[in-house]
Amino acid sequence: MAVDETTIDYLRGRPGVAQGDAFDVAAKEWRTFVSDDDAVFDAEVTLNGAEMVPYVTWGTNSAQVVALNGVVPSPEDSVDADERGSIERALHYMGLTPGTPLRSIPVDVVFIGSCTNSRIEDLRAAAAVVRGHQVSSGVRALVVPGSHRVKRQAELEGLDQVFLEAGLEWREPGCSMCLGMNPDQLAPGQRSASTSNRNFEGRQGRGGRTHLVSPVVAAATAIMGRFASPEEVSA
Repeated sequence: MAVDETTIDYLRGRPGVAQGDAFDVAAKEWRTFVSDDDAVFDAEVTLNGAEMVPYVTWGTNSAQVVALNGVVPSPEDSVDADERGSIERALHYMGLTPGTPLRSIPVDVVFIGSCTNSRIEDLRAAAAVVRGHQVSSGVRALVVPGSHRVKRQAELEGLDQVFLEAGLEWREPGCSMCLGMNPDQLAPGQRSASTSNRNFEGRQGRGGRTHLVSPVVAAATAIMGRFASPEEVSA
């Protein structure tokens, strides 16, 4: 993947990266790592980010996913017998009924963290959603920064206070509920909206039901008490 100016600007001045003139020398070399002008590719894919919508996993692996404005799928939607069986097992474990709108599904716990989605940019985006609002009654919401550096930066910007005032827990960096670490686990049958990257059976606690979402969807879900988009919170 070729380096662009956004990448170079992001790296400039960061720990572990060359500084000053040495950085400029390195950046000049990075810009040369591109495909040949006459390179031929098996396929070219162009994505328009403005047209993309949030997705939520409904099942027990990260491929079992639908758009936030969609519905829980039915085993009958698949023509493959093995896939139908996989869907049936996932629906049984997740306690879901085909045809149920994703936005109507309530959650018990919201987890904003993991190495996947706990960068300072993620926390800024989530804080912007919850600012001035309160976590829905009956929902437990945790925010776990990805590192001590991220935690310090977030606190310097006052993001910790935004989360605390909205009723979310501000925690120390670590794995936490990403893999059900220590007391940060789902009880059997509890449902979570999680910004982690794995949702197989028991990942966040024995019998726990994990739905993978983005930081902003997690934040909106914490406020609404069900799967929601940031636009619903600000409406």
